[in-house]
Amino acid sequence: MEDLLPQLAAVRVDRVEASSDLLRITARTWDDAAAVCPGCGTESDWVHSRYVRHVADEAVGGRAVVIDLSVRRLYCENSGCPKTTFAEQVTGLTVRYQRRTPALQHVVNAVAVALAGSAGARLLAVLHCALSWATVLNCLMRIPVPSAAIPRVLGIDEFALRRGHRYATIIIDAATGARVDVLADRAKEPVAAWLRTNAGFEVVCRDGAGSFAQAITDAAPHVVQVADRWHLWHLLGEAAHREVLAHSACWAPLGPPIREGRRAQSTRERWQQVHDLRDQGVGLLECARRLNLALNTVKRYARHTEPDRLIRTPQYRPTLVDPYREHLRKRRAADPAVPVTHLLAEIRELGYTGSANLLVRYITQGRVEADHATLSPRRTARLLLTDPAHLKEEQAALRDEPSAACPEMTALATQISDFAALLTPAAQSRAAERLDRPDPRGRPAFPALFRHRPGTRPGRRRRRPHPALAQRTHRGRQP
Repeated sequence: MEDLLPQLAAVRVDRVEASSDLLRITARTWDDAAAVCPGCGTESDWVHSRYVRHVADEAVGGRAVVIDLSVRRLYCENSGCPKTTFAEQVTGLTVRYQRRTPALQHVVNAVAVALAGSAGARLLAVLHCALSWATVLNCLMRIPVPSAAIPRVLGIDEFALRRGHRYATIIIDAATGARVDVLADRAKEPVAAWLRTNAGFEVVCRDGAGSFAQAITDAAPHVVQVADRWHLWHLLGEAAHREVLAHSACWAPLGPPIREGRRAQSTRERWQQVHDLRDQGVGLLECARRLNLALNTVKRYARHTEPDRLIRTPQYRPTLVDPYREHLRKRRAADPAVPVTHLLAEIRELGYTGSANLLVRYITQGRVEADHATLSPRRTARLLLTDPAHLKEEQAALRDEPSAACPEMTALATQISDFAALLTPAAQSRAAERLDRPDPRGRPAFPALFRHRPGTRPGRRRRRPHPALAQRTHRGRQP
């Protein structure tokens, strides 16, 4: 018995009863053994009474195990102890206020950590330990959180408890990714208080949030603040998308033609009005009042030197006609006057299941004769940000077209490639030299693109990159 259940070595086993699904063991503690008072640590063998505890243990042979253990209640012989009586505990078998052995409790805790609630309760039932989901959660909540050592490099970032409403702060070991602590808020004060309490770190890897920067400066001004690759690449993606959007008039002819309608005409008229007032020396705020426009709208019109750059390229969703575009293109090139009904009959034989109205709209929008079906600003930016080694042949050709649309787009593609090389440690020095060069139009070097334009993303915090780099990247993207 002691070999099979070593936790019973310190007690006397009186009886073992086995049934089809239960193994019941009756045991009792020894009468002449002294016990230690949990209040003062004094040994005592002065017996007050006995009572029986029913303790569940790990299953044996596919049967649940219950130990009916008779234990003593003893008097404490120390007159100054606040406890008059106490119950003896058997090491490895009983714990105060617990009806499971330490070995079984270890199994329950492991299942609770892995599965929690209902899933954990179902697995424990298979292990012949019947517990409710609420009990499993209570066991999970009672597990003490291990105190993690403060690493040399900390990582601080926010995460959403409820997106747009509640955010918290997570602190990790930037080298291993292990969680160090979680704060209930992302404000400056809790972060600064935690940094003051937990010393020993030398570097803090954070995002561009101003509250984190100020908290680190206030609590530990001597530490080095750095940004990781993921945040730098994320900011690069946002900056590249803004630049691609600003130059959409340059690469838009590569796709479906821009619609010349009331919206385009209104855009040109407003651009002309704003620039006429600016030429007269009128300020931006006064322009907004006279034209009854928002200040950020006036800034956007004043910033562009040509009205066509304010006219956005049309954005079309994929349609059922897209797979048959090449067939339509060849037929219309061979016979520009071919009726739409003939084209509809031909592509239906090829498997087209859409309507005739969809085909007519597709043709009138100019999507058949365009160099490609549709090219949105976001897709263009994604092509520029993707590592050329991960692009297919047709994607690489599609990437080269907008890159050569204008000098600014060419400079943007070059600077994205240089910045990606900057994130690679072996090429940092060469890339840094290339990024210091201005572009052909005399505009600032590419890092200036990280500045957020006022009013473009209300409610978002302003972020700025930092020169030192850490380690995260997106799979499939540069670098």
